[in-house]
This record gives sequence, structure tokens and C-alpha cells, in this order.
Amino acid sequence: MARSIEQRMKELGILDSELEEIFARSGGPGGQNVNKVSTAVTLRHGPSGASVTVQDSRSQALNRKLARERLLDAIERRRHDERAAEIKRREKIRRQRSPRPRALKKRILEGKQQRSRLKKLRSSVDD
Repeated sequence: MARSIEQRMKELGILDSELEEIFARSGGPGGQNVNKVSTAVTLRHGPSGASVTVQDSRSQALNRKLARERLLDAIERRRHDERAAEIKRREKIRRQRSPRPRALKKRILEGKQQRSRLKKLRSSVDD
């Protein structure tokens, strides 16, 4: 079941007072209605700075609804990305701090010793 806009706003902790709506005239098809009525809606969320502009419909009410949905999608996506980046950062630190397994250390050391022997063979021949 789809969640309503009000439910999503409540889950995200977004208040109506934090939203700023700006209405402007749209462009494109729609005839006289588009030319005379401010049907384009720009919705901005103050605290996060997220902003969307919708002019899909000739109806201002429908554009307002679509703008809210898209703004909520953008905020959810941003929060998800921030969480994923934090998890990735923590995981990287965890991997850096964990010790290497004994077998891996042994293989690395053997590779270095083999490289050292190879380089020693390059030394100049004394006459």
C-alpha cells in the first residue's frame, strides 16, 4: 500500500513550515492557461536545501502534489546516500585496522624475498 505524502513527511520529520512554495508561469504546451496562470511550482526545503520544480501539468494543484512527492523522493535518496557513505567509511576504517592474516603476511614476505634475490643477481661482475 502506498504511503500518503503526509505520512512520508512525518516519517522524514519534515514540517509544512519548512517548505517554501514559489509559483511561476510555465512554458510549453497548454495554450492560454499556461500563458496566464502560474502553474509551475518550485518547492524548496529550507533545512536540507533540496529544491524541485514541476511544470508537468496544466493544473497548479496537481503540480503542487507532484512537487511534494519529488521533493520527498529527493530527500529520502539524499539521506539514503549519506547513510551508505557513512557505512562505507566505517567499513574502510575497520578493514584498515584489522591485522593481516598470518598466511597472507607469509606470502607477501616470500614475494619480497624472491624480488630481493632477483635484484642481487643484477650486481656488476668484478674483473
